Formats: sequence, structure tokens, C-alpha cells
Amino acid sequence: MTIEWRYTVQQELGVLSLAGFLGADALGRFTGAVGWAVARGTGPVVLDLSRLRGWSTGGQRAVSEAAHRLRAAGRSLELAAIPADGSLAATGDDPAIPVHCDLDAAFAAHLDAGAEQRAWRSDAWPSE
Repeated sequence: MTIEWRYTVQQELGVLSLAGFLGADALGRFTGAVGWAVARGTGPVVLDLSRLRGWSTGGQRAVSEAAHRLRAAGRSLELAAIPADGSLAATGDDPAIPVHCDLDAAFAAHLDAGAEQRAWRSDAWPSE
């Protein structure tokens, strides 16, 4: 099983939403989605995990690598609604990754995100 993703931009805040399970077979697709986000924004990226059913240690490590990739592009990564176990396998050299309890809390932390919105998604993104 792989993941589906959707990327939206509201002013300078990007939201990369994932659905499915972030495991070994989804890492390439996740890396591609992060690349999409890097190429299409300039501000922080919130990784919305509210539709994620879970993640493997490799998936967690990929999230840490995404934080490094975004930092190299002059941006930051934040997490919203992490899976129930509440853990993120991180190493000592990982950038700080703020964690929000849900997407609304992440938006509240960025009140100036504004209403202008653009969106992209993979073909099988679940309907609202």
C-alpha cells in the first residue's frame, strides 16, 4: 500500500496532506511529494497526517529527511495530527520540528496564512 498526497498553499504556508500508510513502499512517492512542495512555495510546510493510518520507522525517518531538505531550501517543516503512537524517530542532527495537535492548531500558529489558496493532489486522493 502506498500513500496519496495533496499539497495546498495559502499565502506563504504550504500544507502537504498524506493519506494511507507511510511505509517502505511509499517512500518514493513521499519524497516526490516533498519535492513538489519544495518547488511550489517559499514558507513553512505543515505535514498534515490526519488521514495517515500509520508510519514505519523508515517513514518517520523520511519525515526527518524532509525537514532537512526543506531547511536546505530555507524553509521549515511542521507536523499536524501525528499518528496515535505520538512518536517520531529522530536523530540528534534533525532540525526542530514543531508538532501541532491538528491542522486547525497549525493554522492558528500562522494566523497570517490568509485565504488565497492553490492546491495539487495525487489522482486517488480521498474525497472530502
